Amino acid sequence: MTNETKTRKNLEAAFAGEAMAFRRYLYFGEIARELGNEEVAQLFEKTAKDEFGHAVAHLQLLYPKREMTVEKLLETAANGELYETNEMYPQFEKEALAEGNLDAVEEFQEQARESYEHAQLFKEAAKRFKTFKKVELHHANGYLAALEKVRKQKTN
Repeated sequence: MTNETKTRKNLEAAFAGEAMAFRRYLYFGEIARELGNEEVAQLFEKTAKDEFGHAVAHLQLLYPKREMTVEKLLETAANGELYETNEMYPQFEKEALAEGNLDAVEEFQEQARESYEHAQLFKEAAKRFKTFKKVELHHANGYLAALEKVRKQKTN
């Protein structure tokens, strides 16, 4: 699925909504429990589980397993973190500053720093994976060469 389709944008928005509801309901359940209402806490937690299932269903359409590789996973994750670092959080920070919401400014700055750190971790993992892949390819080629040699010896 290309990145430009309305369906993809709708799936991304649906995923965001379901994922947000999942986390929000877990948080609400935590508060309800702290307020002494176990029944309401459990209701929120049950609903959160359902919301999580909806979010995963959208992810499965956005990132079909059959199309994914470790490299694509790492690249997608790194790009998402860099988007947060370089575009999303700086814009949010600017808007919060204009509104005088200094708590939000601080939160957005912190999240941008953490997103950058996450991106670096994913990039490093991708490098290690590529190195590992090259080593494995080298070994596989060695095995194939040895197999070919054995086969030639059998036919001679």
